[in-house]
Amino acid sequence: MNPFLEKYQRVDERLLNWCEMTPKPYDKYTVDPYTRTRVILMNGTEFENVWFSHQFHRNCQDGDIRRALALIRRSEQQQQKLVAALKPDDETMLEHTIGYEQLAVDLTAHLAKREPDEYVRNALNFALLEDFDHLYRYADFMEMEDGVHAEKLVGCYTEIMPGRPTVAHHRYPFESVKRPIDNKCADPQTRLTVGIITAAEQQTMNYYMNVCATYPNTPGRALYREIGMIEEQHVSHYGSLMDPKATWLENLLMHQYTECYLYWSCYETETVPHVKRIWELMLRTEICHLHEALKLLRKIEKKDYPEVVGEGTFPCPLKLESNIDHVRAVLAGTVQITACRESYTPVEKLERDADFFRYQKIVNSDLDHVMSHKVIENHIKCFGQDYRFQVAEHPIDVLRDRKEDNIDVGRTPCALTCE
Repeated sequence: MNPFLEKYQRVDERLLNWCEMTPKPYDKYTVDPYTRTRVILMNGTEFENVWFSHQFHRNCQDGDIRRALALIRRSEQQQQKLVAALKPDDETMLEHTIGYEQLAVDLTAHLAKREPDEYVRNALNFALLEDFDHLYRYADFMEMEDGVHAEKLVGCYTEIMPGRPTVAHHRYPFESVKRPIDNKCADPQTRLTVGIITAAEQQTMNYYMNVCATYPNTPGRALYREIGMIEEQHVSHYGSLMDPKATWLENLLMHQYTECYLYWSCYETETVPHVKRIWELMLRTEICHLHEALKLLRKIEKKDYPEVVGEGTFPCPLKLESNIDHVRAVLAGTVQITACRESYTPVEKLERDADFFRYQKIVNSDLDHVMSHKVIENHIKCFGQDYRFQVAEHPIDVLRDRKEDNIDVGRTPCALTCE
């Protein structure tokens, strides 16, 4: 499909009334896990577009552009409210969080497997192991809090076991700044990948930032606070890959094209009929937004869409699916890697006075206050071992012990050497 060749309406002809913004929520007990994660993905994508539009609006003097942005933004806000309403009101904060982390794992793995740019692929695989570990720690916390096993929520499509331990994710801010792509020579898939993963991680960061002060007990607040800080690192990590030379109008067009691609992907892969119809409705609305953005680009900058997105035909649909083999392979090969400025390196190769070690001493000075670690320790005290869902033995020997939480892997030199 090429959305630039599709028929479209005026944006104000696609505005919704309150009834249209109130869809039937999915059933949390019967829904396919990837319907839940598609809802989270598109909620985050809509937020990214609204946020970008506000920033553009605040940095633009042209009244015609500001009015066009305001109309598109209002329509995007309506879409976001509709998509968000697909979440049922009986889905708990922790159940919703498991959906966020399953999305982070399987979206990142899917994008990495199809990414042609090695540098961007490495960035994806690096953060993948961290979101994978977050899923494990929230799952253990949920069993203690609610007695719910996360494997039911993820449909056994995604394993739940340690990744690179969260205690090792805390790095000096400089390490989150990566080398940006160049849109002029980047593959269209790469341009889409960077926008998609940045929006998804930003939604997770925003969710954790907001709920960390509302969870009804201190351990929960502390866990969301800690992992929320890692999600901020991930947003910086992925956002720094974006081409800073792109103009505001080029970015506007790319945002709308990305939305069109994602809604089309959701429509092509959705299994719940009434949700599938919503994705189709959203796609038709986004095509209107895309053409409005194209009009502005042509009028103001005298450019056409091939200069921004290439030929325009979508690549194959983004598909959320099980990625167990990929995650296991990345775990086996890179769990002891950390970030070092624009690149990645084994912890063993860092200088003793490296920023990573200095920051670890500041933030993790007392491991009894690192809640991602304490959650597993508390679970072991309560149940005799941690909670996991695995299809086979863990690929890392030192992460197989279910009666002790490892705080050295990814953080301490030679941590993979068995004692």
